[in-house]
Amino acid sequence: MTVWLPLGLLFLPAAGANAAETKLERLTVSYPSVTGNMAPLWVAQDLSLFEKNGLDVTLVNIASGFVSINALISGDIQIAAASSSSAISAALRGHPVVIVATLGPTPYKLVAHPSITSLQALKGKTVGSSRPGSGSDFALRRFLVKAGFSPGKDVAILPTGLSESDKRVMSMLQGKMDATLATADTIANFELKGQKISVLADLLSMGIHTSGSVIVMSRRFMEAQRRQAKSFLMSFSEGIATAKRNKETAFQIYRKHLRVQDPKLLEVIYRTSVTERLPLKPYPEEEAVKFDLELLAATNADLREKILASKPSQFADPSILKEMEAEGFFTGLPR
Repeated sequence: MTVWLPLGLLFLPAAGANAAETKLERLTVSYPSVTGNMAPLWVAQDLSLFEKNGLDVTLVNIASGFVSINALISGDIQIAAASSSSAISAALRGHPVVIVATLGPTPYKLVAHPSITSLQALKGKTVGSSRPGSGSDFALRRFLVKAGFSPGKDVAILPTGLSESDKRVMSMLQGKMDATLATADTIANFELKGQKISVLADLLSMGIHTSGSVIVMSRRFMEAQRRQAKSFLMSFSEGIATAKRNKETAFQIYRKHLRVQDPKLLEVIYRTSVTERLPLKPYPEEEAVKFDLELLAATNADLREKILASKPSQFADPSILKEMEAEGFFTGLPR
């Protein structure tokens, strides 16, 4: 028989134990968007994995990567899920922030109004991005260059201020722009509602590897509160494993946080956000860092010299994940 105890009772100190050892450590963690790949954070919160590892975590939504990184630098938050480009840019400018884990590559696709059926037809048109300097803005510009367009010349780029791809697609269908980047779940959602959308390209299949969101910490936090940093990454990693091994748990999380009920859409979100995207061992991705460095060098003259003298490994610290792996943490997770 399973006996459920009030959460507070689970953390009462044993006789003779130091009460401070059982006190939950408070952390504030930001996440950039309400999308499927945030599942590990929601799983860790809703299934009390943070509490299991001694943490009292408050999740806050901060859409802008630069705003969340600034909040990290100021100490308003302790950990940020943010675009790798915003973290790298801050590090290049001398701020002690570092990428410690990934949420996997973003499955971006370039979509257009149904009247546009080919990439060539984009010339002279307007493509909507999110915010200048955001991860999706970087990915869009990178794609346009690889597709043979000169951003701002052959194709106009419209900063919409919309970080959610569903809002950008809606704006596109209303005629405010001709094309934009969207995630697979956003596309499926519109198609399930009977809305036709032209899918012009898959960025990953074209070799455009962008991590979209990474887990970022300050080096000061990693050094001074390494135990809390490790506890967070343990909870986060178990959240990934739980989502991967138990589809119905992931569906319950999505029904709550994404407010999605359609079984077909849940399947698409799960496949594109969890099955195909989230790595069981969420080590920082060097290829994503390389791409961001290249684009930052092309768009920030003041950073170019620093970028040319830097290496991708400078912007990532996988030491905690390596420590966890050496201790057998990942092999101990249910599969």
